[in-house]
Amino acid sequence: VQVAESGGGSVQVGGSLTLSCEISEFGHNKYCIGWFRQAPGKEREKVAIIHSDDSISYEDSVEGRFTIAADSAKKHVTLEMTSLKFEEAGTYYCALGSPYCGRKHLPNYGMDYWGKGTLVTVST
Repeated sequence: VQVAESGGGSVQVGGSLTLSCEISEFGHNKYCIGWFRQAPGKEREKVAIIHSDDSISYEDSVEGRFTIAADSAKKHVTLEMTSLKFEEAGTYYCALGSPYCGRKHLPNYGMDYWGKGTLVTVST
């Protein structure tokens, strides 16, 4: 399984950016795809997850500002980010997991396949 992110870049505080994730063929029936963020010197944190049943969850601080979406096959997943904050800069990763999705107490949040990440810089 290959996971590849794109769309990172520089944006000013309050600006918007949309990230994309392309996922190769995978054979799971129940799975999730998530976006995670890691700032320099900080732990990786979950941002948003979409499940195979189309249910979605967001980290509290991004609720209402970020939107995760996927095509019907969930091979193309986007993260639309608006009203970006300075502290939301970092490397954003896309990951695929099954069946343990985004569980913080598990190594790598229980996600099985990770992309290399795309860098988002937020400037004042």
